[in-house]
Amino acid sequence: MIDSLLSEVEAFRDKLARIRISKKPGDFEWYPHDTLAVFRQLDRLLKGENRKLLAPRRGTVLDLCCGDGDVSFFLESLGYEVDAVDHPVYNHNGMRGVRTLKEALGSQIRLFEVDIDRQFTLPREHYDLVIFLGVLYHVRNPFYVLEEIARHTRRCVLSTRVSSRFPNGKAMPKGIAAAYLLEEYELNNDETNYFIFSEQGLRVLLQRTYFDIADYLLSGNEEDQRVFCLLDSRYGNVGDIELGEGWHAPEGSGWRWTEQSFTLRAKAAPRQRTLKLELFLPDGLPPVTLSMTADGRHLPPATYETPGSQTLTRPIDASETSLAFHLSSCRPPDATDARERGVIVKSVTIQ
Repeated sequence: MIDSLLSEVEAFRDKLARIRISKKPGDFEWYPHDTLAVFRQLDRLLKGENRKLLAPRRGTVLDLCCGDGDVSFFLESLGYEVDAVDHPVYNHNGMRGVRTLKEALGSQIRLFEVDIDRQFTLPREHYDLVIFLGVLYHVRNPFYVLEEIARHTRRCVLSTRVSSRFPNGKAMPKGIAAAYLLEEYELNNDETNYFIFSEQGLRVLLQRTYFDIADYLLSGNEEDQRVFCLLDSRYGNVGDIELGEGWHAPEGSGWRWTEQSFTLRAKAAPRQRTLKLELFLPDGLPPVTLSMTADGRHLPPATYETPGSQTLTRPIDASETSLAFHLSSCRPPDATDARERGVIVKSVTIQ
């Protein structure tokens, strides 16, 4: 549980403080903000099962715009495999702080220089968790950055500044998805501030970049409001379902082409469940019949006469985990696409 980590956070903060004192750098300044304070915010933010967010103490984590790396090093101490990303041009001390701490700790985190204000590539294709704290209003293209994060993770812890007022003190329209573009030194005399979002503006931005808000916390006061949230990525998301054979890589907003035959595997559950597939049938394919089995048991087939969006639901038994599908016809490889293409699956869930 997240509250059980707080004493470990305090002990680790003291450890980093001793290192900082012993190093006494003369040519750079340590990052001045306490990034480990995010764990107290997480204690307030996370509810229910989400309080176990860091309970596994294993998996891959991306600390995006890591500062001096305090969060990265702490998560590594818990057992996580951590990639820490920042860029010397924007980092408070040119990344000398994070490099100094990495050496002093004998840390094995992987450290990368990536400029997220340009088109960028993340070090891994997939992360279990991304940490993205206090950065969103400092990036020139927040839409692009969030979309890239959604493409590469299952969950994200995000914090950012929001406001109910413009910098001149006038109230923003309530309930409006506003994004205010700042002049160069309009806010806090800081030229790296680019956008201030209203709360509704942030919510719409997250929704448009394929995130669902799992937990949400508004903190601070009217002069400095901060949102902390736990996000679930919808991009290519299949939850706890393991895709088997016959699936192509996610495209566009996360949908996937299948082949003529495709399979998936789900965790067993203590009660009967419902399989739900959101499908799209392309022009030229229908009429088509989709046959299905669950652990070899035949489920009622579905026949589609017209192209377009379709929703398929079927009850399955609690113990059934292996599902197989076969289409009566598909698009064969051709000059424009070398893949066999069956249907487009926009989402698949078993609840």
